[in-house]
Amino acid sequence: MVKTQPFGAAPPPAGRAWGEELWRLEEISHAYGDVVLFKDATLSVHRGETLAIIGESGCGKSVWLKIMLGIIEPDEGRVLFKGTDLQKMSDVELEQVRQSVGYLFQAGALFDSMTVHDNVAYALYEHTDMPLDRIRERVVHCLEMVGLESRIVDLYPASLSGGMRKRVALARAIAVEPEVVLYDEPTQGLDPQNITRISNMIESLRDRLAITSVLVTHDMRCAFGVCDRIALVHDHKFPYVASPRWFLESEDPPVKEFIDDAREDLEEVGIVAKLSAR
Repeated sequence: MVKTQPFGAAPPPAGRAWGEELWRLEEISHAYGDVVLFKDATLSVHRGETLAIIGESGCGKSVWLKIMLGIIEPDEGRVLFKGTDLQKMSDVELEQVRQSVGYLFQAGALFDSMTVHDNVAYALYEHTDMPLDRIRERVVHCLEMVGLESRIVDLYPASLSGGMRKRVALARAIAVEPEVVLYDEPTQGLDPQNITRISNMIESLRDRLAITSVLVTHDMRCAFGVCDRIALVHDHKFPYVASPRWFLESEDPPVKEFIDDAREDLEEVGIVAKLSAR
């Protein structure tokens, strides 16, 4: 049985609202040979929420994001986007879904041979007929939204720090004004200062642009500090889907085992106190 907190039991912050199911992945099973990642796993994403997917390394979290987009077809189960099965969509319809979704890859995945400008503008070149001067304005605006100055537009990724490359990748993900952004380990490999900066930006972009966000992360500061709900992969399913506060207060052994190692860090940065006050 999926041990979920009733949706809406932890109300959204003032000024925000969650809407209908945007995604529903039903009874998903997927394996690579003898390695089972998911077995009859079900998970929903609601419009306007920020959902974190957590779990042990190698449990298939990043694969789940690709299943959501139809990049990987599951062995069994259905992926519904706005109520329509991805497997029943035409190639054109599926491409329209993907164009409505920004994707922040695990390592940023910037094109080394392209400038910052051309990296951020890539989808605008490919999928819009926007004039070049408007594209440049849009690139500068997206960079400013993630805290970067316009002077870096003609630089190449190799000349940027790790934190700056992550932010450029985030600017690229929002350049086409997506409905949804999928984040694959957005803070991986960053120092504490940049982890905080990226987490704050995810929260800010959600609030300013009304973006639905799904994060795959090992970073509990990011998961508990930014997200409305958390989904824990355990035994190839999502048996625990609930608010961050529910996870902190849970006595269920799989939850405690996964969360307890991070609890001291969450207390140190004030996240536990913040959640307890809600």
